[in-house]
Amino acid sequence: MGLGFLLGAQSEAATLGYVDQAQILDVALKPQGDFETPMAAYASEDAARAALTAGEIDAYYVVPADYLNGGQVQLVYNEDAPSRSAQGDFRQWLRAGLVQDLSPEAQARLVNGAELAIRNADGSRSLGTSPILAFLLPFMAAMLFIVAVMSSAGYLLQVVAEEKENRTMEVLVTTVRPIALIGGKSLGLMALALTQIVIWGGAIVVAIIVGSRFWPFLQGIDVPWALLGLVMVFFLPSYTLVAGMMTAIGAAVTEVRQGQQVAGLLNMLFVLPLFVLPVLMNSPESPISIGFTLFPTTAFITVTLRWAIGTIPVWQLVASWSILVVSAVLMMWLATRIFHAGMLRYGQPLSLRSIAETLQGR
Repeated sequence: MGLGFLLGAQSEAATLGYVDQAQILDVALKPQGDFETPMAAYASEDAARAALTAGEIDAYYVVPADYLNGGQVQLVYNEDAPSRSAQGDFRQWLRAGLVQDLSPEAQARLVNGAELAIRNADGSRSLGTSPILAFLLPFMAAMLFIVAVMSSAGYLLQVVAEEKENRTMEVLVTTVRPIALIGGKSLGLMALALTQIVIWGGAIVVAIIVGSRFWPFLQGIDVPWALLGLVMVFFLPSYTLVAGMMTAIGAAVTEVRQGQQVAGLLNMLFVLPLFVLPVLMNSPESPISIGFTLFPTTAFITVTLRWAIGTIPVWQLVASWSILVVSAVLMMWLATRIFHAGMLRYGQPLSLRSIAETLQGR
């Protein structure tokens, strides 16, 4: 992705010409820093058109003499229009010429534009001057959760089902308790998932550092520590819940393929918030949004998405995390019971009735 951006930035280089009939553009007023597009001045439109035909420039602007009285600037090119960055450079220079008679403070505000800071009503959260980044990061966290957790948790299902199928499980439980066996596997795969997230997060940080040398809008990005803390707090119990469910499925079936079919259906419970994303964005305090926040399988993605949109009441965060932790612990306990019962039934899948009897201790 980074190579694609770099190649795209290099291919966007263009040389523009301009015909300033209104006498607005002054070379001394040309902005510094981000302004990188070469600009060639021409005395008449015929001269600019000749340069365009000869390939000396890629396009040219014509600022008419009546521009200040309502005239329209014209952009002339052959086939492909200049890149947006090149057009933005010209507009920035044109704005600087329009405000050259004002005070330096007014010039800076009019040329640079407004800096928008989004803040909620009680002042507890602020998205700063780059709200788009604060909006995208929770979506990235949700995607990382889906990819990392679902993939690594799928390994746990596969391992449990294969060890049950080849009877390795019977050898293992002679020296270790089922709860220790399942807990050890879950912790190992949890470390794998965290390692994946750390690698991806590190790659993103390196990309921002390198990209800030080419794109100034990446400079001065504030690290959303509150969001990162929220992700870690909800990630661990969410992963434990997934691990417990996958272990239970692997212990109940006789083949890996059967377990993968059932797991595919259960995975839908974790990605349901993405299907009701318009509701979460338009009505973050609706009953559906609150219900998905409190429901354990949809809690992680819903909380991260709602964090990007607005403020989540503290009681909802506390209740959601508490329900998630209790559900994760209960699921691990249930998975251990099902694992113990499935180990004793080689080649026989556990029906819902037998699972219910096992959980009741019969």
